Amino acid sequence: MLHVLYIIAITAEAMTAALSAGRRDMDWVGVCIIAWVTALGGGTVRNVLFGHYPMSWVEHPEYLVITAAAALLAAFIASIMTKLKKLFLYLDALGLVVFTIIGCQVAQQIHLPYLIVLFSGMITGCAGGVLRDVLCNEVPFLFRKEIYASAAIVTGAIYIGIEHFHGSEMLATVLAAIVGLTLRLLSIRFEWHMPKFVYRDEWH
Repeated sequence: MLHVLYIIAITAEAMTAALSAGRRDMDWVGVCIIAWVTALGGGTVRNVLFGHYPMSWVEHPEYLVITAAAALLAAFIASIMTKLKKLFLYLDALGLVVFTIIGCQVAQQIHLPYLIVLFSGMITGCAGGVLRDVLCNEVPFLFRKEIYASAAIVTGAIYIGIEHFHGSEMLATVLAAIVGLTLRLLSIRFEWHMPKFVYRDEWH
């Protein structure tokens, strides 16, 4: 189930990433690179930090094909995608919780401490979007007021907590996904935001 959701998530992430590339007038190669970075970048950053190899897209090169095809498709149907913005926001929320849980699982497999397992989940869920925004010369979505990284942290914490108290992996996965997805979707629906730090005074 998680693998199927992962494929859906990287496809959706690649398609929305293509629109970000289009807003910066990128060519087809740029569109594919932004799609790869967005959909697969979180797991790549995690694996580099923790020395966990091979990369998922090296072990499964079909992920590169899927995401590139999705991005190029999005470029052709961009006008239709604009009308489906809410659907892709929901799919992005799904991707966030799926990537987070997978990140936690990878860290557990290499026997990292609980705090690092949680950190691994957050990186996997969020780093791809940060890389996309940096490459597209935008303030990363994660660093603005959206409840995004916090939703990843809640998802990871629930997953780790259930596993710690010897709950089944399936139970931990399902409950963490439901709670994390609900939190993210509610934040979209009711426009919940994290507090912002605003400072304007100069130091000289």
